[in-house]
Amino acid sequence: MSISERRERDRLKVRNKILDAARWLFASEGYDAVTMRRVAEEIEYSPTTIYLHFKDKDALIRELCRLDMMSLMQAIQNAADEPEPLERLRKTGMAYVTFGIEYPNHFRLMFMSNRLHEVEQLAEMGHGKPETDAYLLLLNTFEDAIAKQLLAPEFTDPHLLAQAFWAGTHGVVAIHINLYGDPWIEWRSVEDTAKMTINAMIRGVQR
Repeated sequence: MSISERRERDRLKVRNKILDAARWLFASEGYDAVTMRRVAEEIEYSPTTIYLHFKDKDALIRELCRLDMMSLMQAIQNAADEPEPLERLRKTGMAYVTFGIEYPNHFRLMFMSNRLHEVEQLAEMGHGKPETDAYLLLLNTFEDAIAKQLLAPEFTDPHLLAQAFWAGTHGVVAIHINLYGDPWIEWRSVEDTAKMTINAMIRGVQR
């Protein structure tokens, strides 16, 4: 390995440490509470080192969200390739739940933080591209189901359908992340809960 290759490897190693620490801090403490200095303290580096990789906190969280959305899209890619729309919904929903359970900090940061995207950031984040926009995949699936007359005739708004379906699957993950294991409840498996929720939502709208 050459000197330049070793330097690049070390640079990427530090960058990934920053991203991992920031993801955990943003997810657990909230966007507003975390500073660049706090991230530096977490990994025992100077704040100057953080600024060599990211110019400010906004740039850091945008990169985190971009990377985590790519990870989610990779997780649901097999579902995206399913030709039958209603089966695609089932597979997409289950893949979303599985991703959230396996990567709770990714999920919290993307879907349970109070920071919203600015309009000028949308293109940078992959908005409107099938390979990087999970909502677009869900929206297209409902549009496909409507076009093929698979849904009851009163369901004509694909955005409303997509957002309701997302809310249901999101709720399964959010409850599991925040409450699962609480002795107040006799819990069933998250997989069984997800399957029941997703199937009930699909049966509720199909023709």
